[in-house]
Amino acid sequence: MNAPTDRDLILRARRGDSEAYGDLVSRHQTGVFNVCYRILHNRSDAEDLAQETFIRALDRLHTFDLEREFSPWIRRVAANLCLNHIESHKPAFALDEERDEDKAQGPSEQVEVRERSEQIRSALASLPPHYRIVVELRHYQELSYDEIASELNLPLSDVKSHLFRARKLLAEKLHAPD
Repeated sequence: MNAPTDRDLILRARRGDSEAYGDLVSRHQTGVFNVCYRILHNRSDAEDLAQETFIRALDRLHTFDLEREFSPWIRRVAANLCLNHIESHKPAFALDEERDEDKAQGPSEQVEVRERSEQIRSALASLPPHYRIVVELRHYQELSYDEIASELNLPLSDVKSHLFRARKLLAEKLHAPD
């Protein structure tokens, strides 16, 4: 038997099938968490907002357009929650150094990788939220410009402009002398 599609699970969840919604959550939780973590740079906040994303999505599942893909919709819910969180709280960023370690590298190479990753995360974290989100969607979620424009409800020209400016700011931050 083939695995049910997202559409099948959504239809069942709309009828009150909590197991179907649980399957949707299982299927998409990693992608949602990744969006939250890359925007917030804080594991605890990302976990909380990923969970909140699925709670909100369940409440709004009746509004979901079945002709569209579920994954971009749920990631957009996550991104919007994260942006609202950033705007309402002074962000505190934590680093996840274990993620950057490559056990095959020697200690000095691991330190260099961690330092470079820290510089990149710090530079990303310092971007204004509207730039950070387009970088996240383009480079980490690998969405096309059109998909980003659709997800964020922005004109394509704004997406391109935000990405251009974000990349320029990142380059300046990463190449600035210490």
